[in-house]
Amino acid sequence: MDDKMNNLVLVPTDFTPVGDNAINQAAEAAKFLNYKVVVLHVIDKNTKAQLKKENLEEASIKEKLAAIAKEIKDTYDVDVEGMAREGSIFTTISDVAKELGANLLYLGTHGKIGMQHLTGSFALKVVTSSPAPVIVVQKRSFDEGYGHIVLPITSDSGPWEKTKWAAHIAKQFKSEIHIYQMAGEHIKEAVNQITDFFSKNEISYTIRVATKNTNFAKQVIDYATSNNSDLIMIMTDPDQSLKKYILGSWDEQIIFNTSQIPVMCVNPRKFNWQKIVSY
Repeated sequence: MDDKMNNLVLVPTDFTPVGDNAINQAAEAAKFLNYKVVVLHVIDKNTKAQLKKENLEEASIKEKLAAIAKEIKDTYDVDVEGMAREGSIFTTISDVAKELGANLLYLGTHGKIGMQHLTGSFALKVVTSSPAPVIVVQKRSFDEGYGHIVLPITSDSGPWEKTKWAAHIAKQFKSEIHIYQMAGEHIKEAVNQITDFFSKNEISYTIRVATKNTNFAKQVIDYATSNNSDLIMIMTDPDQSLKKYILGSWDEQIIFNTSQIPVMCVNPRKFNWQKIVSY
């Protein structure tokens, strides 16, 4: 599948503060990347129950989205559109991302508050079904771009898509990439190829080798925290059917890290990289 991409950031919202933070981060990134922002609310049973409780019509959702779009446009000077779509957050978000040709999806996660309880395994379902990379954000606010990106490397297979996304983000935000690798000769060879690619494209990077290959997630988080990193990038693995993608337990630890560092999750897809990067 060669997905179309239209220089667009999609950000779902459930109208909670965490959702608002995701919108603000998406808008900040869109300004750097010169992308359009689409703010999506999925009208599901939770929405309908909340509307009934507040004695509101569904039209109020579109009014909220219009107000958000105006505020974001006025604040960040980016092209922005509000969209309401009936369905389920587990399928509709990814369907809309594919339909619009979104390059990135921003997802705010939080505890069980608000209408749609987008937390834990619920958020992971959205991440692994997305046709575009997903940047998962918590309550931590966006701080002038992604100056420091941590790129964990755990094997010598399939790191290229994540590497190219890291290069793309680093080029746009003038970032330094911090490679954090497991020990091993085969991984060292993969890292050499990655750093050759970064060097040819004038991307600044550092390399750190994990002291041990156990509890790798904690080491990555501790390293990212001590570096005041702005983003961690991970890649999901396709399951045997190649129809969906899975996250390992260490991926989940990283996504929901207590330092609240945003995490970019890349599902392996056949993107048209010439539309994204021109190195």
